[in-house]
Amino acid sequence: MTDAHHIPVLLNESISYLITDPVGSYLDGTVGFGGHSSRFLRKLEQDAVLVGVDKDEEAFNHCKKLFEDDDRVKLYRTGFVDLNVISKIEFIDAYTGIFADLGVSSFQLDNKDSGFSYRFDARLDLRMNKSEGVPASEIVNDYSEEELANIIYNFGEERKSRSIARNIVKERLNKKIESTADLKRIIEQSVPKKNLNKTLSRVFQAFRIYVNNELDELKEFLEKAVDLLEEKGRIVILTYHSLEDRIVKEFFNYESLDCICPPEIPVCVCDKEARLKVLTRKPVAPSDEETENNPRARSAKLRVAERI
Repeated sequence: MTDAHHIPVLLNESISYLITDPVGSYLDGTVGFGGHSSRFLRKLEQDAVLVGVDKDEEAFNHCKKLFEDDDRVKLYRTGFVDLNVISKIEFIDAYTGIFADLGVSSFQLDNKDSGFSYRFDARLDLRMNKSEGVPASEIVNDYSEEELANIIYNFGEERKSRSIARNIVKERLNKKIESTADLKRIIEQSVPKKNLNKTLSRVFQAFRIYVNNELDELKEFLEKAVDLLEEKGRIVILTYHSLEDRIVKEFFNYESLDCICPPEIPVCVCDKEARLKVLTRKPVAPSDEETENNPRARSAKLRVAERI
């Protein structure tokens, strides 16, 4: 595995916000191929702990080898929603910092066998963990036209969702849709050529998010992460599309409020307490230089909050 397969996005900014104590306990909820974590470790002393979590088998095996000689690193092949269970196993009551990079790794996108990209013909799967849930092929072959349209619209924000869903249903009457090439061909027949690449990205994103239950898992992860942050501990999240970013933004803003009573009520009766202080009122975006060197960073947004 070369560094080109997992270029860490907004690396310096992530380090600067996350690492506040060189002997603290940290969690990388999406350790991937270790791009961010490798650099976090350079800032941490020998008494620190870094827990790395990832569903992807190849990423997990890569990190096992990468960090095999570093006693500070504890690796788990599971989703980041299990951070509370992992913390009990590791006897960690609270973390100094919790990090998550919500993007699909460059390795997964560039690996023709992974099935995450429409650029290569592969089995239409899209699961991060191939042993959990059902592949995307089952969904496109079994779901109703309305259900498919809702997935494409709600998780891909694609305006042509209904015509794409209609063409999927029409195509599967002739043959099963089993590969990324099969789905790509249907999309090509559904939208004008000038919009094709954006639509392809949106539709594949929609099915990937749905198959992996990404948005609900993100919400659950955020709730558990705040519960497990020590005072002044920080949560640092990298997002790559508006659905994720909106969830993180709204969660941080809600947790920073100490009252949610309607304006017409003169005295607070809700007993809400702020748990977070938002450190990035506007998300941090990559520099022009970074996006030039790594085009996949262009949609990234970094949001940070601190436990009160």
